[in-house]
Amino acid sequence: MILCRQLLDHGDYVTAGVLPVEFEKHEDRSAEFKEFIEEVGERDNWRARLRVVALDIKIMGQCQSAVAEAVQTFGRIDILLCCHSEVIVGTVEELSQSSRTLSLIQDQFETNFFGPVNIIKATLPIFRAKKNGHIVLLTAITAHLGTPGLSMYCASQWAIEGYCDSLAYEIAPFNIKLSIVQPNMEVNVLTHKISSAPPMSAYAEENNPAPLSRNILSGLLDRIEGTEEPTTGDQLHSNEVTALYPPLSKPMKERLVAETVHAVAAIGGHDNPPARHIVGFEGVQTVKEKLKTVSEELEDFVECSSAVDIEKHEDMSASTQTQQVSPGG
Repeated sequence: MILCRQLLDHGDYVTAGVLPVEFEKHEDRSAEFKEFIEEVGERDNWRARLRVVALDIKIMGQCQSAVAEAVQTFGRIDILLCCHSEVIVGTVEELSQSSRTLSLIQDQFETNFFGPVNIIKATLPIFRAKKNGHIVLLTAITAHLGTPGLSMYCASQWAIEGYCDSLAYEIAPFNIKLSIVQPNMEVNVLTHKISSAPPMSAYAEENNPAPLSRNILSGLLDRIEGTEEPTTGDQLHSNEVTALYPPLSKPMKERLVAETVHAVAAIGGHDNPPARHIVGFEGVQTVKEKLKTVSEELEDFVECSSAVDIEKHEDMSASTQTQQVSPGG
């Protein structure tokens, strides 16, 4: 809704997809949405430039209906923003303990991978027909970095980015652009639903020195300025599967996503947008360190890599000819 406000204030037309069931289950999110709708009604020309549609991106039919309604209402679609995701907290073993935790893995990929795939597929015919369009995908730097305790979240992010990297080549001849925006992990994690698998004692802090995301997020939720419920972090250590929305105050959310909202708005309207954009200095430095490590390891083992190279074509041909000469010839 923060991005919607900025786009409407800029004079853009917005079709916003919302998941009604989430508002029904969470009163604070429902109240925030109602406040936004009231604000839209009070601002000049906002109401005429906003269309809210019910959308569960996991359902292809709803994606197609949302796209059709956007075209019918405003005549065209110029930019598609995929910004919905969910987070599952738990180590690989913790997520393999029961059928319930295994279903969390499926839900993770249904939301973070197949959901964006659905809405992208529904929009592509529109972009292709007019030979113009821009797809903007919001992921996180976890699509570059493995993060302990967020293995399935990272896997879903890597999957959708791999899909989009390949897709970008396929749609370039139709003048359709694709940009991936990667904010810090906290931006996505703290503004979307978090589900947590029951912890295993083997991965408790006293038994495992790895910086697990469960402990980091738990402490962050309890300490972060603007958190309305100071004991929220304890829920991530429950012996049952739990789900929560971090109860951040409105000012805290606005500060948290400010850089990302600015980046998305700027990239969406750019004539020559980047294929990938990392938001924030910290994220840039983290990715640079990862790339440096990869480069150093590549150099360390370059001789080993080269040792398995196939012989040159000329050498292969000469060898073949030698083998074909008969012993008596």
